[in-house]
Amino acid sequence: MRVFKQVARVRMARSRMAAARVQLSQPAGALLGRGREYPLTTVGLAAGTGFALGSLNVQPLRVPGMASLLGGGLAEAVTHGTRLLAELAALGAAAKATGADAAAPAASDAPP
Repeated sequence: MRVFKQVARVRMARSRMAAARVQLSQPAGALLGRGREYPLTTVGLAAGTGFALGSLNVQPLRVPGMASLLGGGLAEAVTHGTRLLAELAALGAAAKATGADAAAPAASDAPP
């Protein structure tokens, strides 16, 4: 009987995770869209936040456990993830531009 309880808990956890993903997908997509539309604002906001945290003497290594995470390769994983997202965004933008360019001549070939 204990196995069935654990299976039920796993199913409940999976359903909660799926619901959370659905709830977060639209705001996250909107945030990424704004970042693509206004890249200088995004970089400025990140720089301003870093400056403010530095001025307040808040350092990530002062948070308990953060030094071991950063030393353990989390920084490298974040770097690779960020690079992957940037490349995917660039590929998506290029595909969208290619699709728009391909549709433009077809529309201009139509008789007026």
